[in-house]
Amino acid sequence: MKKLSYTFYPGCSLDSTARDFRESMEAVCDALGVELAELPDWICCGATSAHATSENLALALAVENLARAADSRCDVVVPCAACYNRLQVANLAVRDNPSVRQEMKRITGRRYDGDLNVRHILEVLVHDVGLDAIRDKVKRKLGGVNVACYYGCLLARPREVSIFEDPENPRLMEECLETLGAQPIEWPHKTECCGAAYSLTTPGMSLRLTGDILSMAKEAGADCVAVACPLCQSNLDLRQKDIERQRDQTFNLPVFYFTQLMGLSFGLPERSLGLHRLVVSPTEILKRFSTPNMAVTVSNR
Repeated sequence: MKKLSYTFYPGCSLDSTARDFRESMEAVCDALGVELAELPDWICCGATSAHATSENLALALAVENLARAADSRCDVVVPCAACYNRLQVANLAVRDNPSVRQEMKRITGRRYDGDLNVRHILEVLVHDVGLDAIRDKVKRKLGGVNVACYYGCLLARPREVSIFEDPENPRLMEECLETLGAQPIEWPHKTECCGAAYSLTTPGMSLRLTGDILSMAKEAGADCVAVACPLCQSNLDLRQKDIERQRDQTFNLPVFYFTQLMGLSFGLPERSLGLHRLVVSPTEILKRFSTPNMAVTVSNR
């Protein structure tokens, strides 16, 4: 299999609150032979505040990162959905609009023409690595547990930057987790906004939106939630107990990054996947994954 190499833009969250996403992603990519070269001297992309302050500032922060990555001539992989959204919006703006391109050159002092492809790690793993290669790495089938695949809004909207063929009903995470033997549920809230951007300025709105998502996942029969966005993970995991008290409901839904579930299925050490950092304990779910009738070892093809 040809070695797959990418320029990796971590963004601020993967160096702080979403270290478990980074750890699990790097462990999974290493197992699959995917090479991630971190972009040297990367800077914050400006999500989520820059675009509300100045359109030029929001574009320039993202373009500066892309310009720094241009010499690599590799696709830029962005795990954080907010960072992906900002970099892709800027990339298309520069690529499609000469006046924007010229203004960004004036601000940053760098010429960047939008030549790179900005990719999210979910689409890279499903489309570039492929489901067959993922299936070949499975050591333990993740059966017996219902998973709610939650995408949030930033990977699906606006449509021109969405990584999905159908932004209203994406299936990439379901396809990936089904390959691991997991059982994704059908539910209507998988691209609803969780309100993470309002968690500090309007916490009541954030709690209401997040509570609606958790309630719907529980009602639909989910035992846990899988996400691909640090903002969504933090909101659904960190605030879950507060929402339970507010609504007098019990959810007890561990919120995994999809890469953590991949790593578990690959038989990678739990510590290397950052599972110890989850707020809602995954212990009972892990026991169910680990029981003899669910721990199915599959041979490589």
